[in-house]
Amino acid sequence: MSEENAEELKQLETEVKLLQAEIIALQQQRQDSWENVSVQFRGQMQDALAFVCGQTQDLEETVVSRLKEEVEELEKDLKLQTQMNGICLNSCITKTLQSRGQEVVHQVCLSGRSYELVFQVEFQLSELKDGSRTERRIRDLNLVLDSSDLQSLSSFLSRVEETRDLLLFFRTIRSYSEKCDDRTRTFQHFQEKFPSIVSLPEGCGSEVMTLNHPELPGCCFFIYWCVDVSTGGAVTPKIQLLSKIPEKALQLFPSQPAGGGAAGAFQSLLRILGTEAAIESIIRAVSLSESDELSN
Repeated sequence: MSEENAEELKQLETEVKLLQAEIIALQQQRQDSWENVSVQFRGQMQDALAFVCGQTQDLEETVVSRLKEEVEELEKDLKLQTQMNGICLNSCITKTLQSRGQEVVHQVCLSGRSYELVFQVEFQLSELKDGSRTERRIRDLNLVLDSSDLQSLSSFLSRVEETRDLLLFFRTIRSYSEKCDDRTRTFQHFQEKFPSIVSLPEGCGSEVMTLNHPELPGCCFFIYWCVDVSTGGAVTPKIQLLSKIPEKALQLFPSQPAGGGAAGAFQSLLRILGTEAAIESIIRAVSLSESDELSN
């Protein structure tokens, strides 16, 4: 090898060593820069996540607070509606039976009470969309009432199921249960006021109140108070005075219409005095004497 070639080779080796050192320095610089960027990025991400989490928590608390306010407002509205219309709904269950094209059919079951009358309403609600309008129809209406006096309601309930007039049903049920509640409170009032004369063999919710005097066995009067409901939803309370007098007692006064006369007089008292005053007048008449109990 000539002297020139040896010198050139030596220069090349020196340049290669310089390049290798530069490469190592660049690699170290890149590693240091990556570590710095990673540390900075992690710090920024942690700050961002902490900020987002804090905002999310505040947002969640705000949403929960608003929902509580809405629920409280709905409860107030429900309580007000219940006080106004006398009907309290206990549950409302809705199930979609079919959804085909523009028509959706739901099965709806409502349960509630009006005063002491418990009811359940089941029907299918068909919703048919026609552009921006939605037509709703009720079908397959079924009404169930927990009442001991279904005889006066049977014709009305059949009519409502036929016409599917839910508004008429709720309006009538409210009026009917209100009249029944008036009867219950009135009977209970007189039983507590005149316990030795007034008795309620079937309880305060029955249609009959019995009046008898301890010293007149076998002779008694009955206040028969029923609430009739027409097929059209008209609610009419009817109060009658019935008597039970032994045959031997009737024979003593053959010319006196003991039963019919008292019943007619009671109807006159109802028209003049009103229900409670008329009933109390009959109770005092049945007593035959002003006892300590009646004078209070």
